[in-house]
Amino acid sequence: MNSKKTLLILAGGLGSRYKGLKQVDGILGNGSPILEYSIYDALEAGFHKVVIIVNRLIPQSYIERLNAISEMKKFELHWVYQEMDSIPISLEGFDYPDREKPWGTAHAVLCAKYMIQEPFVMINADDFYGKEAYQLAAYEIDHHHISDSQLGMVAYPVGTTLSGNGAVARGICTLDPENFLVRVDEQTSIQRINNSIIYNENGKNIPLDPNTLVSMNFFIFHPHIFCYLEAYFYDFIESDPLPNQEFYIPSAVQRMMDESKVKVMVQASPSQWMGVTYADDKKEIKDFLMSEIRNNRYPDKLWS
Repeated sequence: MNSKKTLLILAGGLGSRYKGLKQVDGILGNGSPILEYSIYDALEAGFHKVVIIVNRLIPQSYIERLNAISEMKKFELHWVYQEMDSIPISLEGFDYPDREKPWGTAHAVLCAKYMIQEPFVMINADDFYGKEAYQLAAYEIDHHHISDSQLGMVAYPVGTTLSGNGAVARGICTLDPENFLVRVDEQTSIQRINNSIIYNENGKNIPLDPNTLVSMNFFIFHPHIFCYLEAYFYDFIESDPLPNQEFYIPSAVQRMMDESKVKVMVQASPSQWMGVTYADDKKEIKDFLMSEIRNNRYPDKLWS
């Protein structure tokens, strides 16, 4: 069985720590950024449609490049701009405040409401998740495990998600005995010091087991989620948020669970996660992808 499946890529972030537009920054000589490896893996796993949330800084030349790839490889591709006023709900008389940042990842997903009517995987553009993650997600969708009351998440051992160039933010997962998500606790200072992984909380260093699962924003959603996001975003606006406050997907999912609207099944990915939080992370993922090419996991020229 092969159900219709969409890959939703969040590529609208500004990447301040990376100091560049990392969403479309090519890694190897083939010019493909990480998001193209994600598309490649998703297509192999049976996905047929790709929706990309972007900001106006994305070069037109890159849009034309990926449009040409979609025509060549015959997959459906849609671009959606996340604007400050991209609010697909009725807010009569709402006065848009000055913002330092976009509205956040949950708002970015909500912007895709009219493009997606089927189960979908949501990922970050600048994270490499590995082939097996998409295979796990495809299995869950194809076997109808994803519904309006059950979602999915592919999580990663924290020890495989760190950067050697500084602290990272990760969502630490707490699971029940059946591997359903109980909560995600966001920690922004996780790093490896000597042989230990720690984060700082209230001035104290808290150790983490390297096998602790963390959320890397790889969710498997049912389109019914848009109904919840719409209502929650309205509440967010009504709360008079600060100029730098954002509406995040993990917070929205947590609220859905707390209100007993959904359960979230968590699976540990056997794939290696890679990312580029900092500019200096690029060398590490470049070496990793070259190794994957040598092992015949990817062609040298991704779309040849």
